[in-house]
Amino acid sequence: MGNREDLLAGALTCLLEKGWARSTVRDIAAAAGVNHAAIGYHFGSREALLTEAFMQAFEEWGDEIGAAVAASVRVDANPRERYEAFWRQAIESFRTRPKLWMATVEASLQLDGVPRVREAIQRGMGEGRSGLAAGLLGVPEDELDPVAARRIGSVQLAMISGIMLQWLIDPDAAPGPEDIAEGLAALAAHVS
Repeated sequence: MGNREDLLAGALTCLLEKGWARSTVRDIAAAAGVNHAAIGYHFGSREALLTEAFMQAFEEWGDEIGAAVAASVRVDANPRERYEAFWRQAIESFRTRPKLWMATVEASLQLDGVPRVREAIQRGMGEGRSGLAAGLLGVPEDELDPVAARRIGSVQLAMISGIMLQWLIDPDAAPGPEDIAEGLAALAAHVS
């Protein structure tokens, strides 16, 4: 790996071990095994580096969840079975990677102080909405209707955030895949 890749890996390590606010330039440089001046050279700032590492981790998470769902679901599975399979994988991630999910909460708290973080997260949310809607509808992302991306993707993204918080705060009472699917179906019936 080069310095840039080492810095991204070091920043992710620090995010997971120390969190956003406590990850210093020196910590990141030490975790990456490079001089701290490399952060400015490659990324411009600590915040830009942390943001890029954070966004890269979530892109990898999305790919990992998609692959796990595809591998765990029968080819002839119906949409409900696929939806529950998605949630099984997501919940497993909440349980096994709580520090990654805590980093999302902490990154969100940086929005007011660092405009570049807000821009990067907005961009990531747009990509997430589109990817989630395409995956749920079973269509290629480039063929997705923008209205469906906004409506379906936004609701699914909101559900991920809320359910993730429940799993982080109160895992004993947090909903499982079947609860989520049943609750969503009941809500849809109620508002139809």
